Amino acid sequence: MTEINKVEISPNGPILSRLAQGYWRLAEWNMTAQERLTFMKQHLELGVNCVDHADIYGNYQCEKLFGEALKLDASLRDKMKIVTKCGIHLQSNPSHPPKINHYDSRAEHIIDSVNNSLSRLQTESIDLLLLHRPDFLMDADEVAGAFETLCASGKVKHFGVSNFTPSQFLLLQSRLDTPLATNQVEINPLRFNAIEDGTLDLMQQLGIRPLAWSCLAGGEIFTSQTEQAVRLRRTLNELAIELERPMEQIIYAFVHSLPSRPISIVGTGKIERVKSAIEALSLTLNQEQWYRIWVANKGHGVP
Repeated sequence: MTEINKVEISPNGPILSRLAQGYWRLAEWNMTAQERLTFMKQHLELGVNCVDHADIYGNYQCEKLFGEALKLDASLRDKMKIVTKCGIHLQSNPSHPPKINHYDSRAEHIIDSVNNSLSRLQTESIDLLLLHRPDFLMDADEVAGAFETLCASGKVKHFGVSNFTPSQFLLLQSRLDTPLATNQVEINPLRFNAIEDGTLDLMQQLGIRPLAWSCLAGGEIFTSQTEQAVRLRRTLNELAIELERPMEQIIYAFVHSLPSRPISIVGTGKIERVKSAIEALSLTLNQEQWYRIWVANKGHGVP
């Protein structure tokens, strides 16, 4: 088994494993609290110390399910780095249900969300808090004030964003005295937005590792019958045969090849698939192999 290296996600940022375990589907795994605890112990033993959450996952249930398991063995808390997100207000919010789903980056909402996450996760601090989505009404000064308050209270150690464009990232950073630690964005062979819109260029420029969500496109790469997906699947299968690796390892290697050095979030609840993702860390695609995937996505050769 490939050893999981720990890396600094950004200058003065948290030290995280090169893969993160995502818990956004935890409520769908139908595990008992003891089974959840066992899974946590298993991926921690493999070196995957970063766990990715959001307050809204599972209609506000996933953090609670995780916290229930963590409470069974509180000693595990010191072995992990907890990432969670806030900034989306869903109608399913049990405490303050709004009339519509919407984004909310007001200081009051950020601080309330963190307090609720701490309670659900059964922990006293969050290692890395991300704003989940860009809020078109975001007042960067107000967000900065909320971050300062949370940092001073010891409730949050590092801050970052998720799904922000380069200009949105730089706007918020301009109001902060400390660097944002990351931008969590979708990266997979089906969707090249972050690769092409300057998001990953900015991360590389600033020496920040992005957190990559949906590396397997939510399974769409394996099941979709669109012309693009079928073409991509054919190329990935060819590479899998040539390199004698499972197709999903080829996909993770595609993400890891990017020079911004993303940390992939693995969303499975099956420890064998976590092990497979770890094995992908030892796989390197050369230039031609990476661009074969690019060509399969686009349906044409490079310009």
